[in-house]
Amino acid sequence: MAGLINETNAQYYAGQQPAGFLAASTQGDNVYIEGGVWSFDTKAKSAYSLPLIPQLVPSGTANIFTQTDSVSNFELYYQQGGIGTYVLYPEELIRVTNEFTNEIEIMPKNSSVTIEGNFYIQLKSFAISNNYGGYSYITIKDIVNNFLVGYVGEGKLISKVKKQDVVFHAKRGLQEFSYDTLKSINQQELTVPPSLSLPIPQDYVNYVKCSWVDDVGAKHIIYPTAITSNPTDLPLQDADGIPVQDVFSNNQQSPNSITEDRWASINSTNNLSSSDFRQTRGGQLFGRKYGLEPSEAQINGWWTINERLGKFSFSSDLVGKLIIIEYISDGLAYGEDMKIPKMAEQAMYMHIAHAILSTRANIPEYLVSRYKKERSVALRNTKIRLSNIKIEEISRVFRNKSKWIKS
Repeated sequence: MAGLINETNAQYYAGQQPAGFLAASTQGDNVYIEGGVWSFDTKAKSAYSLPLIPQLVPSGTANIFTQTDSVSNFELYYQQGGIGTYVLYPEELIRVTNEFTNEIEIMPKNSSVTIEGNFYIQLKSFAISNNYGGYSYITIKDIVNNFLVGYVGEGKLISKVKKQDVVFHAKRGLQEFSYDTLKSINQQELTVPPSLSLPIPQDYVNYVKCSWVDDVGAKHIIYPTAITSNPTDLPLQDADGIPVQDVFSNNQQSPNSITEDRWASINSTNNLSSSDFRQTRGGQLFGRKYGLEPSEAQINGWWTINERLGKFSFSSDLVGKLIIIEYISDGLAYGEDMKIPKMAEQAMYMHIAHAILSTRANIPEYLVSRYKKERSVALRNTKIRLSNIKIEEISRVFRNKSKWIKS
């Protein structure tokens, strides 16, 4: 039985892999070099592809692919004829032709010149970093295949099931686990612009917390506020307060919210107006205001979620601040996200088994209940494992309780 680690030490730590000696081959009017020796766990990604409308390139002129992405995740280094030093091959002459088998196609620098020589692949630094720690995860694809092998077949509880059903329940399980079990918190580092608004991240499901970062890198929590609000509907009104309709009988909408404009223009200094929510009501009550709200009695600013615009809105004292938005995703937004920690693998199998059995007709209730309990136990064990509680760390904290304080 083969081991689970496929990459060499050079691939994992340095992101390097020799591609060997590659020779050119003619395809139609152009000459290409094909390489299918990619064996990284990371998928190959190129920034260039064939043009949408094929065009013949005159002999002796430079051939280039059309840019289709902002960045690739690897570089190719070339040693012409197998001798001499390696040089970086132009990125615009490289494309990935098959994202599943990681086939790479290389166009010569000149269509009239055939090249051949030694190549090696070098992952870019961000791709190397993304690959670190990958052994602790298992992909949804492997989860589905393992489930079909281990839990489906003749003589097993689930004798037959469609693969797409298993994929569906696996994805649903990943979503549910991402909300409260898996370490699926994403973080964005952004600067608050003068507009005081930032778009909600593309893979956002729910927020965890928001903080601004000071000059030494320490975080200061920004609390969401209920003092103001972001209206979702802004109908225009006539003199009697009745919403005005357009020619299509729909309410006409105001381009701006008065509430939001007033909140954005709030004075963030200590020179408070008499109508400011932070001002005491009457000088005789100064220092004796009843009902202080701890979430409002701070100087870190406030933020709200503007569902109408799909943005986070911040108070004016945060303009120009560096902030970190922490939020939860569902694990399905991107292909590289569709993986789970191996500590949650058994819980995922139990989730799929229970989901399949509970949605089938003529399945005894005791079997459904049994796998519901199995799922619950496996999920509880997963939460304990992923909580990452270390006895040594707890002991170190508890030792502070035994300090002797001498008067």
